[in-house]
Amino acid sequence: MSNTQSQQLMVEWSKVNWRKLEIRVQKLQKRIFKASSRGDIAAVRRLQKTLMKSWSGKMLAVRRVTQDNQGKKTAGVDGVKSLTPVQRLALVRKLALKGKSKPTRRVWIDKPGTTEKRPLGIPTMYDRALQALVKLALEPEWEARFEPNSYGFRPGRSCHDAIGAIFVTINQKAKYVLDADIAKCFDRINHRELLKKLNTFPTLKRQIGAWLKSGVMDGKQMFPTSEGTPQGGVISPLLANIALHGMEERIKQFAETLPSRSGFGKRDKRKSLSLIRYADDFVILHEDITVVKRCKEIISEWLMGMGLELKPSKTRLAHTLIEYEGQDAGFNFLGFNIRQYPAGKYNTGCNTVGKPLGFKTLIKPSKEKIKIHYDRITEVIEQHKTATQAALIAHLNPIIKGWANYYRTVSSKETFSKLGSLVYRKLRSWAKRRHPNKSGGWVADKYWQTIGEDKWVFATRQEGKNPMWLLKHNATEIVRHVKVQSEASPYDGNLVYWSTRMGNNPEVPKTVATLLKKQKGKCAHCKLNFTEESVMEVDHIVPKSKGGKNEYKNMQLLHRHCHDEKTASDGSLGTKSGCNSAKPKPIKRVIRGTHDHWSLITEEPCEVKVSSTVLKTSGSREEIA
Repeated sequence: MSNTQSQQLMVEWSKVNWRKLEIRVQKLQKRIFKASSRGDIAAVRRLQKTLMKSWSGKMLAVRRVTQDNQGKKTAGVDGVKSLTPVQRLALVRKLALKGKSKPTRRVWIDKPGTTEKRPLGIPTMYDRALQALVKLALEPEWEARFEPNSYGFRPGRSCHDAIGAIFVTINQKAKYVLDADIAKCFDRINHRELLKKLNTFPTLKRQIGAWLKSGVMDGKQMFPTSEGTPQGGVISPLLANIALHGMEERIKQFAETLPSRSGFGKRDKRKSLSLIRYADDFVILHEDITVVKRCKEIISEWLMGMGLELKPSKTRLAHTLIEYEGQDAGFNFLGFNIRQYPAGKYNTGCNTVGKPLGFKTLIKPSKEKIKIHYDRITEVIEQHKTATQAALIAHLNPIIKGWANYYRTVSSKETFSKLGSLVYRKLRSWAKRRHPNKSGGWVADKYWQTIGEDKWVFATRQEGKNPMWLLKHNATEIVRHVKVQSEASPYDGNLVYWSTRMGNNPEVPKTVATLLKKQKGKCAHCKLNFTEESVMEVDHIVPKSKGGKNEYKNMQLLHRHCHDEKTASDGSLGTKSGCNSAKPKPIKRVIRGTHDHWSLITEEPCEVKVSSTVLKTSGSREEIA
């Protein structure tokens, strides 16, 4: 390919009317969702084929895996990564359902909070793009069918919604609970049963079957995959949710067979028994222990059909208010401790008619997660014995801010205050170690400053400049989370509802939430509504390199790809994407981590981005042609 042709293709990619493409795909997805909701399978299949053959869908799929996704610089077994505009267009032309797949590249990554490791399968760039295209068509169909209390790996839903559903279930009545986990869920799903449940058209079924059977390369060894879905694939979370779809309905069917009580109808009996699931973690709640035990047997039988089983070490029977068979009251779920406490008439909760219940339902951070968080802070402080105060603050602030934002929707004030005290003690030891011959008062004056009304802030002393200070856990405001509507979906067309929810997400940083509200949920560049799948970046309208200030009136929220376009046109391209600049421009990005955990991070483009890629890769860039 000549240089002139390459330049033309680069211009073609940058000049694409992405707004028009996204609108076309969103309209098709909305039609798929509505057709699936009314049970019109023929229309669903016709629209899915149209979307997967469309140039718009292919372009958006390629853009997602090559520009938006955090793993865009991660190579599969073929070594392809970091595609240029020319390569992206070549990839778009090649995308087709051929029923073939290359093996995934296996790496082992640490499991948060444990010494265990879990396998991650990295597909090739081609397979990632094709999976993203299939997901565009498949997800709206299943979003119309998924059960209301399924919250993991679904657009528009988070672990806070699952916690909210549990609170709604138990806040008026103490109940027994089965807290369960599925053993190696992703690794043991039965392929035949999954494809049978998927029940899609033959071409797509063959392609998904090829991905499931593609095998993995662990080092230089090839291993077959006769079961399970590889973690790390674009479509893997959706397939896992499809495999587990039906658990809640099976429990509700059992509820209908329970003995009737006075005034109880069929609908009331279904509501009395709850199953709330987040990915492969779930809880079953009912006021009768015999019913909960029977549910455990029913679910175990149901899981056997998918080749799965409960993990005994993480399956527990308990009661929300009282001790049961030596087990403490309450249970842990998604990092939260959910428990009811006996309370007197002044502190007790009340039912819907104002009658005292005799207990109060409180949800707090779990002790295990508190310890993990504190250990991480301690580790950072120990690693920065000789670093400057500013460097220590820069490393600690994202850790504290992210953790506090995650737990700010529940009863965390006491926990935040306790952590603040523990962190202060660690910082005091850190400061005294640096100046063993100085008095305590001298050390305090050097490292702790008065900022506003707070007279005891761990902050740098910078004359004539804004000091850097350490964020405090208890400075985070407690804001109650509003649970997502049971039947709501981002594909239902209610853009006002979903744009509003994004700004109210407890894990969205304050800067992003403020800009979302200011921009009414729309990207300032393309004017399209942000969705739950959007990767957003905070941009300075006038670049800092040209005198722009770090204030809200000079900030806007953009899609990552829109930010790339804007930066290329405002003269600061070198500072955003290149390491040739003497002073690279920090990029603020909104990313997700464990349990949809949002974080606003500032990245230096020339540094290794630990949080952006799952593994480090080697090998040169290759053409896809």
